[in-house]
Amino acid sequence: MSTALESNGTRTIEAGHAPTLKVRRRPLGRRVTLALSIASPVVLLLLWELASRSGAVDDRFFPAPSGVFLALAKGLLGTELWGHIGISLSRIVIGFLIGAVPAVILGLAMGLSAVIRAIVQPLVDATFPVPKLAILPLFILIFGLGEGSKYMVLAVAVFFIVLVNTAAGVKAIDNTQLEVGASFGASRTMMFFDIALPGALPFILSGLKLGMNVALLVIVAVEFTGATSGIGYLIWNSWQVFKVEQMYVGLVVTALFGFGFAGLFAVLERITMPWKRR
Repeated sequence: MSTALESNGTRTIEAGHAPTLKVRRRPLGRRVTLALSIASPVVLLLLWELASRSGAVDDRFFPAPSGVFLALAKGLLGTELWGHIGISLSRIVIGFLIGAVPAVILGLAMGLSAVIRAIVQPLVDATFPVPKLAILPLFILIFGLGEGSKYMVLAVAVFFIVLVNTAAGVKAIDNTQLEVGASFGASRTMMFFDIALPGALPFILSGLKLGMNVALLVIVAVEFTGATSGIGYLIWNSWQVFKVEQMYVGLVVTALFGFGFAGLFAVLERITMPWKRR
């Protein structure tokens, strides 16, 4: 069996002397894509609601989504839930910035300089696999039980992912661009900000998105045990006192965090890389 891609985008599959089979990839329309994207979670929630109300699942552990959203609405009308949301968001944003900004700068430097890459790469290879939550006790010893230790754990978790992606982005730049810049006498600053940064931008944004996802995972885990406020604390505390609906409220808020940050990065991508919309 062999396949061939024709100029009109049709892929032809040939099997011995059997009749030729042509498979055409038809992209979904925008409305169909939007409808499917909305329908899939709605259907899942409906199935969950039916299963909970019919007793197919234990509603002590899997309360009906209607009850969870009612608890979420009640929480949003009060102040306690907003307090947890605010403190978690501030930790995420501050920790993310502390980790991402130096990671982008160092990643660009690693991509442009073989000397810096030779110095930093072994350190990255040795420390990247270390579980970031495992160093929380160390940061508590250094920065105390306050916000500093939480910021630093988040920063370290974000740092490595953004660093590796940024360095890979610079290495993926066509050497011709770098050689043209050098032949026209571009300074190191120009090479850094005018060639390396825009050239590596797709990788940098991918790293930032991954870093934010990791930050969401880490903040919840950190707040489980090392905090008395925040969405992670809400989830953990609700589980301990068996307020299952409140626990699910925390999970829903965490999912909304992820959805909101994904939308934010999508907007950032459209602004910084308008050619990708073409």
